[in-house]
Amino acid sequence: MSSKEGSGGFRKRKHDNFPHNQRREGKDVNSSSPVMLAFKSFQQELDARHDKYERLVKLSRDITVESKRTIFLLHRITSAPDMEEILTESEVKLDGVRQKILQVAQELSVEDMHQFHRAITTGLQEYVEAVSFQHFIKTRSLISMDEINKQLIFSTEDNGKENKTPSSDAQDKQCGTWRLRITPVDYLLGVADLTGELMRMCINSVGNGDIDTPFEVSQFLRQVYDGFSFIGNTGPYEVSKKLYTLKQSLAKVENACYALKVRGSEIPKHMLADVFSVKTEMIDQEEGIS
Repeated sequence: MSSKEGSGGFRKRKHDNFPHNQRREGKDVNSSSPVMLAFKSFQQELDARHDKYERLVKLSRDITVESKRTIFLLHRITSAPDMEEILTESEVKLDGVRQKILQVAQELSVEDMHQFHRAITTGLQEYVEAVSFQHFIKTRSLISMDEINKQLIFSTEDNGKENKTPSSDAQDKQCGTWRLRITPVDYLLGVADLTGELMRMCINSVGNGDIDTPFEVSQFLRQVYDGFSFIGNTGPYEVSKKLYTLKQSLAKVENACYALKVRGSEIPKHMLADVFSVKTEMIDQEEGIS
């Protein structure tokens, strides 16, 4: 056995040759030294940042859930005669969502939003989808990103209600107001998700005997698809990824309009929804094969 090996057959480490008391000196570190104080401040800053990130994730989850509930509520309009009542109820729900967004704005008041964007992007996309869906039902048009951002200016005077008058960041700090800006990527991804809800709205309206809505939705989706086509693969990865889903929704709506135009007079209104559901399944199978 080599002389460098101990009784157990393991090679002795180099620092085993040092006296025991010299190897233990590292434990007696001066906690008041500038280096230790600096690292303690780093630890506190990282812990605070991590806690804030977790709070933003929870708020984003709440925003997503409430926005989805608003969308489900708006889908009842096609089968309910009290359209104004449902729109009013949806506005109340969206006000509740904006109160959650106010909490996000307060959390990010002294932070760079882009450092925490990943924590809140899912909720913001779902909120854009809900707001744009409600706006389309009211006006048959697409809400702009500036209009959405104007709704996300909050002040202490109205206890969290939206302040419709935009102001600069310097004035915001003086007047005690908070704002949260939707990024272009969040806006585009929310609009892309909107097309799926419009496709469902189109099919549901046909089942209820509404023949005008599918053609309005089809024309609107063509314009949205043309806009996304200009972006193509030059935009963010998530946008180009959702372009395929948008194309699927447009194809289903156009198929419904085609059946209405060509065979609408032949098929009873109560059977139109069944015809569309069969054709939709055929389109899905063809896309899966290709």
